[in-house]
Amino acid sequence: MGSAKKSSAARTARIEEMRRAEQARERRNRILVVAASVVVVAGLVAGGVVLVRAQSDDGGNSSAADDAKTTGTFVTDADGVRAWKGELGREHVTKSVDYPVTPPVGGDHNPVWMNCDGDVYEDEIDTTNAVHSLEHGAVWVTYNSDAPKADVEALAAKVRKTPYTLMSPVDGQKEPLVLTAWGHQRTVKGATDPAVDAFLEKFVQGQQTPEPGAACTGGLSK
Repeated sequence: MGSAKKSSAARTARIEEMRRAEQARERRNRILVVAASVVVVAGLVAGGVVLVRAQSDDGGNSSAADDAKTTGTFVTDADGVRAWKGELGREHVTKSVDYPVTPPVGGDHNPVWMNCDGDVYEDEIDTTNAVHSLEHGAVWVTYNSDAPKADVEALAAKVRKTPYTLMSPVDGQKEPLVLTAWGHQRTVKGATDPAVDAFLEKFVQGQQTPEPGAACTGGLSK
C-alpha cells in the first residue's frame, strides 16, 4: 500500500512539473506570436504584401492532408510492452486516418484532443482525437466486447482516479483489454494484473510523450 501511494505521489509530482513546463512554453510562444505579428504588420505597411493571395496559393492543404505517414512495426520488450519501431506522423488533419494498428499508437491526428483527465467514455470515440491525447502523454485504456464486465468496471474506477488517462471501447481490437501510450502498447489479463499499474507508472506523461505537460482538458468530451 505504501509503495502504491509513493508511486501515485511521484506520478502526480511529475505531471505537475510537466504542466508547469508546458505553461512556460505557452507563455514563450505567445511572446513570439506577438513579436511575429508586429513584424508582419510592419512588412505589410512597408512593402504592401497581400496575404490573401498567399493564403489562396496554399490551397488549403491543412484540411486535405494525406493519411497517417506512419511506417514501422512492433517490437516486444522484455516487460511485454510492444514498442513501435518506425515513423509516427504528427500532422493535424481533419479527416479520418487509416492507422496500421488498432488501437493506434500514434500518427497524424485531429487538431482537437479527447479529454483525458481520467475520462471514461461508454461509447467508441474517434481515434484521431484519442491519438492527439496520446501525443499529450495520456494512456488510453480500451476494451472489446469480450472483456469481463468486472474488469471493465474496475479499470474505469482506476482511470477516473488517474490524470492523463482515458478509457473507451474499441470493438475492432483483437484482445479484450489493451493499454496504449504514444508508440507503446500492451495487453493485460485483467484489472488486477500488475502490468496495469506498471504501464501507467511508466507511460503517464512518460519519456515517450511528444508534448509533455500539454492539456488533457479543454478538448472533446463527447
